[in-house]
Amino acid sequence: MQDALAVKAEGLVKNFGRTTALAGLDLAVPAGTVLGLLGPNGAGKTTLVRILTTLLKPDAGTAQVAGYNVLSEAAKLRSSIGLAGQYASVDEMLTGRENLELIGLWCHLSRAEYRRRAQELLERFTLTEAADKLVRTYSGGMRRRLDIAASLLGRPPVLFLDEPTTGLGPRTRNDLWSHILELVAGGTTVVLTTQYMEEADRLADNIVIIDHGRTVAEGTPTGLKSRVGGEVLEARVKDVADLPHVAAVFAEVGVGEPHSIPEDKRVSIPAKGGTSLLIAAGQRLEHDGIALDDLGIRRPSLDDVFLSLTGGSSAALEVTNPKDQA
Repeated sequence: MQDALAVKAEGLVKNFGRTTALAGLDLAVPAGTVLGLLGPNGAGKTTLVRILTTLLKPDAGTAQVAGYNVLSEAAKLRSSIGLAGQYASVDEMLTGRENLELIGLWCHLSRAEYRRRAQELLERFTLTEAADKLVRTYSGGMRRRLDIAASLLGRPPVLFLDEPTTGLGPRTRNDLWSHILELVAGGTTVVLTTQYMEEADRLADNIVIIDHGRTVAEGTPTGLKSRVGGEVLEARVKDVADLPHVAAVFAEVGVGEPHSIPEDKRVSIPAKGGTSLLIAAGQRLEHDGIALDDLGIRRPSLDDVFLSLTGGSSAALEVTNPKDQA
C-alpha cells in the first residue's frame, strides 16, 4: 500500500434519480484495523461498499483502496481486495470445494496452496461434509458461509464484509469473528457493515455511523458510548400498550428523549441519579399500575449511541434472527 491508510475517500457523492445515497462522505481507514460501518437501513452503507469495491462509480469525489484509485486503477484494486456482499454469489453448478479452488486459481495461487486453503476454510465453516456436493443443494446458511469463505481464500490485504453474519447461527458467527481477528492480527484491513451491535463492539477498532449518506459520528466503541452519558434507565413492559406511558414518565425523570422499541417492549433514556432515580421511576410506575418485566440502570451500549444520533428505531440496525440458518 502506498501509505498508512488502507482506505481513503473524500467527498463521495452518489445519487439514484432524486435519491441521494451518499452526500459528500469522507472516510479514512488505517491499515491493519477493523472499521465498523453502522447506520439505519438506507443510510448508504452498501452504496459506499459498492463504490469502494468498484461495483459502482461515484458521481463525485475520490477514493483509494490499497493504494489504488477506484476509477483509474480498478483492475489492480480488485486483485487486492476480498468482498462478501449481503447475498451469496457462489456458483450453484459447482461444488463448494470447486467454488473455493476456482477463487484460488483467480488469485494466482499454486494448486497445492489453493487446495490447502480451500480445505482449511471448508473445515472452519463446517462445510466439509458438503464440500463435494453441488452448491444448488445447499441451504441458504450454507451458501452464505461458502461465500464468506471465498472472500477469505486469497488472504486479501483489504477485506469488505457487508453484513457478513446475517443468517448465520451463533456458533458460526463466533467462528467468523475469531477468524477476522486472526486476519487483522496478520495485517489485513477489514471494512465491516453489520446489523449486530455486539459484532461492531467486539471487532471494530473504529466505528463510523452514517445516516442519509453523511457521517454523523465516528470514534472508538468506548469513545462513542461515552457520548451518551454515564447511565441508562431502561424498562421492559409486559404490555406493549404501556410503552407511551412509561416513556412519558422517563421523560420527566431522565435526561434527553426516551427511545421506545415496541418489538422488544422496551423503553430507555439517558439518566443521572443512579439508585435514587431507579427507585423514583419504579414507585411512579407502580403507582400508575404499570406491569413490568424488568426495570434497571445499565451502562450505555452502541445501541444507545445509534438511537441518540439517528433518532431511529434500533430495529433498523439490530435485527434478531429467530430462524438463524446454521
